[in-house]
Amino acid sequence: MKYWGEHEVLLYAREGWDADKIGLSPPPLCTSDGWLIMYHGVLQMTSISSYKASYRIKLALLDLENPRKVLHRYEGWVFGPREMYERSGDVNDVVFPCGWVLVDDEIRIYYRSGDVSLSVTSTKISDILECIHKCPETQCPDGIL
Repeated sequence: MKYWGEHEVLLYAREGWDADKIGLSPPPLCTSDGWLIMYHGVLQMTSISSYKASYRIKLALLDLENPRKVLHRYEGWVFGPREMYERSGDVNDVVFPCGWVLVDDEIRIYYRSGDVSLSVTSTKISDILECIHKCPETQCPDGIL
């Protein structure tokens, strides 16, 4: 077996919509600008009577030659529960991306919604890359990279 050592953190959870936990969703997508990764961020909200977690989809762009280097990380979330089938189900307020495909300039995102159904949405890769390039370059905490 291959030794799976030399682990390192690529992204940390941070304030906002990925304050409580983050996790990789579909495999990275190779673009001419770098490796685009989609991940889910979770914000847990509590009140006196209940606990609620909400999942949002977020993006980051990694260097094409060195995918351990984060070039840009989108500050906000790019997709979240909006439709009733996403907001209500076995687990409310969940959009959890499972896969994506690139067809010409269109990305089709396949995701779990409300933990009871599978859904698909799409957008243009050119729009995503234009948007993520407007985000500041990422600085790694404590000079890790």
